[in-house]
Amino acid sequence: MSKITVVGAGNVGATCANVLAHADVFNEVVLIDIQGDLAKGKALDTWQQAPVDGYSTRLTGGSDYALSANSDIVVITAGVPRKPGMTRDDLISTNAKIVVSVTQNLLKFTKNPIIIVVSNPLDVMTYACWKASGLSDKRVFGMAGVLDTARYRAFLAEELDVSPKDIQAMLMGGHGDTMVPLPRYTTVSGIPVTELIKKEKLDAIIERTKFGGGELVNLMGTSAWYAPGAAAAQMAIAIIKDEKRVYPCCVRLNGQYKLKDVFVGSPVKLGRKGVQEIIKLRLKKDELDLLHKSAAAVKEVSDLLDGMKVF
Repeated sequence: MSKITVVGAGNVGATCANVLAHADVFNEVVLIDIQGDLAKGKALDTWQQAPVDGYSTRLTGGSDYALSANSDIVVITAGVPRKPGMTRDDLISTNAKIVVSVTQNLLKFTKNPIIIVVSNPLDVMTYACWKASGLSDKRVFGMAGVLDTARYRAFLAEELDVSPKDIQAMLMGGHGDTMVPLPRYTTVSGIPVTELIKKEKLDAIIERTKFGGGELVNLMGTSAWYAPGAAAAQMAIAIIKDEKRVYPCCVRLNGQYKLKDVFVGSPVKLGRKGVQEIIKLRLKKDELDLLHKSAAAVKEVSDLLDGMKVF
């Protein structure tokens, strides 16, 4: 039996639960929200979708954390969404308290889950969850790179008029405008993207990727949900199936890339035990400098969080 709990029944959490149900790899998906009827209703709606779309995943929802008991994986999407004019860092105090409370409630019913954090500001919320949980840093990590590379690949596919399925990409660093895309690790069916697109256009796409979340906030008045929800679900599926997929995830670096005790994006191997390996790339000096700059920005906010009474 396999079980996953998604905390937060808003747009991102509900999308994640729906994608997970369609994957048909978990026996049970639980949706928890402070608004218990909302979670119960969205879980019921997705269960009623099962006969139409042909999956067997059972879904339940509510506000009681006891529903999450003995979950293999937990996805935390709970938090206040961004509004126009807000940065991810504006959310730190409010969302840190939410993430810490959620983490503590979950661990009352599940001793050693794998936790995927989606709440923003992503890198710092992952740190908050890890610190509040006391779990191994191999079992607490954040979803950011999968989403950011998806945006990057989508923009490239549009520009090159090719299928996004044929584009592979990697990026590192924080989730936001300090992220570090790596064009030399970006390919289209094995062809380096630098051979297919002019540098000026590629640079523009990279810049658009960095501010991809803000672009959607400005368009919709709130944070994105389809791509983030699907990205978190993809990570959970790779873990439960022990696929050993290589994804960029927000993980705690402790010596890799000459960075210590900071959560930032890095390529990792995901499997049944969580982060089974942090893959170290041979970065050039300019790439490493950008990564260190990004990590410093994350560390600054993490240190600010340490000064708050949230733990």
